[in-house]
Amino acid sequence: MNVSSRPEEPYDASDVRATNEEAFGTALEAQLVDALRGLADSISLVAMLDARVIGHILFSPVTIEPPASIRIAALGPMSVRPKYQRVGVGGKLVRAGLEECRRRGYAGVVLVGHPEYYPRFGFVPGHTKGLKCEFPVQPEAFMVLELTPDALTAVSGLIRYRPEFAAE
Repeated sequence: MNVSSRPEEPYDASDVRATNEEAFGTALEAQLVDALRGLADSISLVAMLDARVIGHILFSPVTIEPPASIRIAALGPMSVRPKYQRVGVGGKLVRAGLEECRRRGYAGVVLVGHPEYYPRFGFVPGHTKGLKCEFPVQPEAFMVLELTPDALTAVSGLIRYRPEFAAE
């Protein structure tokens, strides 16, 4: 299967929406992506197979309290159409997105996700780096990855997501 990834284009919006709705079985994540689309400093990538969008990943900036001088992005949501799950499409999107985050100067990435899936990319529980999530999630589900070595050594605090996440 020859899957490629590229930045989302405006004409991808309906396919990205459908991908999120299929993957999650609800419109909530699709609505979140729509609300965050075009946000400054966000990264939105699609996975393509035969000119069809089969996956999507979004990274958006977060803040930390107390304020820190580093840039941190949140990964999420990520979606893959059910027919293409568990064959590496999500991994390809994660790796491409993390590389783009590095390229754009992000020092770290946080996420709320499956603790069995994301450690393969280097994510560790946020609390091990002194970070807490503003949302009431299981400690092992809130994870962080340092994109710059030791970027979080002198940083700790509460990660605040964009207000659009609270509307979800």
